Amino acid sequence: MLSNVEIAAYQAPETLLADRVIMITGAGDGIGKTAALHCAKHGAIVILAGRTVAKLEQVYDSIVASGGAEPVIYPIDLEGASSDDYNILSNQLDQQFGRLDGLLHNAGILGQRTPLSNYRTDVWDKVMQVNVTAAFQMTQALMPVLEKSPSASVVFTTSSVGRVGRPFWGAYAVSKFAVEGMVQVWASELEGLGSVRINAINPGATGTSMRMQAFPAENPGSVTSPEQIMPTYLYLLGADSAAVNGQSIDAQPHR
Repeated sequence: MLSNVEIAAYQAPETLLADRVIMITGAGDGIGKTAALHCAKHGAIVILAGRTVAKLEQVYDSIVASGGAEPVIYPIDLEGASSDDYNILSNQLDQQFGRLDGLLHNAGILGQRTPLSNYRTDVWDKVMQVNVTAAFQMTQALMPVLEKSPSASVVFTTSSVGRVGRPFWGAYAVSKFAVEGMVQVWASELEGLGSVRINAINPGATGTSMRMQAFPAENPGSVTSPEQIMPTYLYLLGADSAAVNGQSIDAQPHR
């Protein structure tokens, strides 16, 4: 396995993701949108999953205009989706593609920045549902089509506040601690059994709408752009990381 610094500087071959079918949640904006564009640029057939169809359509148009393989738009609300909805998704992917080669869990919500003693229960439930439970249910339902790939990669999104508890990060931090644990448990269960590997990426401070929500006074130009952290995403979604499993990797190891 490459070192964290080497992964962050990874130069993806032009055909790295050729003919790979990759699904990205939260693909309409921020890191998800950027990942979708980069995956398509490197040959992937991208499934654009998200809640806002208009945003997904813009990404779709950008991919087609740049000469990428025609993507698929899959509207889904992670807050309200059930296990049945994910099973339907799995069946549709199986029928259309016969496999799934990559799954990037990028979608997530911040919740409140407030002490836990003041945290609203309804917001807590929503954050845990979107950031943890939905990702678990989707991965579980898609495992049969992932197992049909010769080299499938599942990538969860974590955070530094999911490794060391910090004040006022509330349910978001707790959800990322849960993601870290889920990746470790699931990866260890899959180790040596088949072609599916599971890892996590900590994007670090990146210029996204969630970052602006968390730090409204911050100068957006002072943080890294989504484009700058794409080497880590491409590495984990491509075949060069076939032996990497159960890792939580920093996209910005120097920060």
